[in-house]
Amino acid sequence: MAVLENCEPKRVFHYFEEICKIPHGSGNTKQISDYLVQFAKDHGLKYIQDEMNNVVIYKSGTAGYENAPTVIIQGHMDMVCEKRPDVEHDFTKDGLNLSVEGDYISANGTTLGGDDGIAVAYGLALLESDTIAHPPLEVFITVDEEIGLLGAVGFDCSVLKGRRFINLDSEAEGSLWISCAGGLSGISHIPVTRLEAKGEKLTVKISGLMGGHSGAEIDKNRANANSLLGKFLYGLKKAADYELISVQGGQKDNAITRESTAELLILKEDVEAVKEYAAYMQNAWREEYAGTDEGITVTVTDDGEKEVKVLHPTSKEKVVFFLVSVPYGVQKMSGTIAGLVETSTNIGILKTSEDEVLGSSSIRSSVETARDALSDKIQYLTEFLGGEYERQGVYPAWEYRKDSPLRDKMVEVYEEMYGQKPNVVAIHAGLECGLFYKKMEGLDCVSLGPDMKDIHTSEEVLSISSTERVWKYLVKVLENLKD
Repeated sequence: MAVLENCEPKRVFHYFEEICKIPHGSGNTKQISDYLVQFAKDHGLKYIQDEMNNVVIYKSGTAGYENAPTVIIQGHMDMVCEKRPDVEHDFTKDGLNLSVEGDYISANGTTLGGDDGIAVAYGLALLESDTIAHPPLEVFITVDEEIGLLGAVGFDCSVLKGRRFINLDSEAEGSLWISCAGGLSGISHIPVTRLEAKGEKLTVKISGLMGGHSGAEIDKNRANANSLLGKFLYGLKKAADYELISVQGGQKDNAITRESTAELLILKEDVEAVKEYAAYMQNAWREEYAGTDEGITVTVTDDGEKEVKVLHPTSKEKVVFFLVSVPYGVQKMSGTIAGLVETSTNIGILKTSEDEVLGSSSIRSSVETARDALSDKIQYLTEFLGGEYERQGVYPAWEYRKDSPLRDKMVEVYEEMYGQKPNVVAIHAGLECGLFYKKMEGLDCVSLGPDMKDIHTSEEVLSISSTERVWKYLVKVLENLKD
């Protein structure tokens, strides 16, 4: 028996569960892409699969809608792969372990991929149906959205005829998203040299943070473990002498880092001083982040006496200086839209190799010059420390369109169904709409989706009832796009 068999709408959740059986993390999308192609073949539908594995599936309009303007239904097939430390799961091979509790679907300790598997499920259910009235459809599913909108960047949009564009990558029922920030990944490479040393090896671990999406939750006062690690290492110098072996934290720069570690080498007589300092910082941070991250935990594990390569003292100071100085969080709120974050950054990835420390920040802004200025700031810091900096995955903001017949029609349909207006909002998180808006002249975009919580984290859940309501609304919108 399927886990989601009793969830409505049945065909949407049927396809969502099928998708969840297939590994589809960012950079590992060939299998899910081929599944979409096979679906098109099985249903006799025209399709395109490009070299990147982006897929478009075409369906003619139903009776009476044959000559209606084409509508693009768009989402992405990749998901963020995060899990709790105690969960054994290989995202490259294993399907997700789904469960239902009340109104919510989860994946039992891993990300669920409702962002954006639900868009794929909606699209397939629309394509399969022979009872839903709709204009000609182009169901367009991209790859690698979560690691820089790469599929959208590389896609040849000339194969799309539609100029009405419904993106299904939102996580708030009752809201129509009509503008979003642009962004990029700013990657810092700090060179390091090493020396042989002998002493007591300690592993300091900062964990128990709430985390979250670096666009949607960046203004929620949530701590970032990589930033805390920098503060810890700077402050520790006053409590004990130490050598630094490595720093590590986070896997995605668009996820607020929940866990970071540092490997240290110290004198045996200083072990207790380090543990006392860790306990002090844990209590201080729990108080500082009351209401969001009361679960912050700082643990110190004694790995015994070791002879290892540690960072040269100058390299250590550069790494600590970088971690203390690299910006994190909201940098500026919008001066024109109340409550909207204009510019932010998130140091989401920290890695150490033999000869460098790498830090990757997700930089977002609805103002291109502000985005670039923040990137320049991190670049200047990196180069000041003798490092190299690169920008990846640059994507434009999705600009607000004053004249939007699609938005007006969708507002009208919402009012007819629910007796109230939807929230028409600009958001700080990045969407592929901005890229397509730049590429396709005259594109009229709106984004919507069902309620999800804690996306990009192991606590991610998808609301069943909201998924059904949004499905009914989407179907009604398509029925009303005859002209």
